[in-house]
Amino acid sequence: MAAARALRRILDTLYWIGGIIASVFLVAILVLIVAQMVARWTGQVFPGATDYAGYCMAAASFFAFAYALNHGAHIRVSILLTALGRHRWWGEVWCFGIGAVICTWFAWYGIKGNYISWRWDELSQGLDATPIWIPQISMSIGTVLLAVAFWDHLVRLIVTGSHGITADLVDQSQGE
Repeated sequence: MAAARALRRILDTLYWIGGIIASVFLVAILVLIVAQMVARWTGQVFPGATDYAGYCMAAASFFAFAYALNHGAHIRVSILLTALGRHRWWGEVWCFGIGAVICTWFAWYGIKGNYISWRWDELSQGLDATPIWIPQISMSIGTVLLAVAFWDHLVRLIVTGSHGITADLVDQSQGE
């Protein structure tokens, strides 16, 4: 039981760290936009600022996925699950199972694509000519973290009968 609590704390901390990293990338987008505005006002050029902002947006999104799932911020099929009545548990197992398999597949190919970009030394097509594997790292890490979160909630649902998502917005509005 102590090992399960320790694992739970580790996983929740990982999801929380993903959320923190996502927020740092959102702040980086703000800084890049302001820097680009200042550069324009002063007659300077900030080459690649738009590309860097895009990389930060992708990183913010992918790092936030697991945190959002863990806090019920993802769109779920709660109306359908509620309509299943006493069969809701089976519907949730199916949803988390499909999500876990798809995210695992996506993580596998994300890592594979990241490795190929590194191996072939691919560069971005923008003015920055960044090695493309660098911004792809955030996608790979984020998808692995999301796959872990889906498997975590699936196993938790099967073992305990509850997925552990803390704030499903649709269910809260229905008073559940």
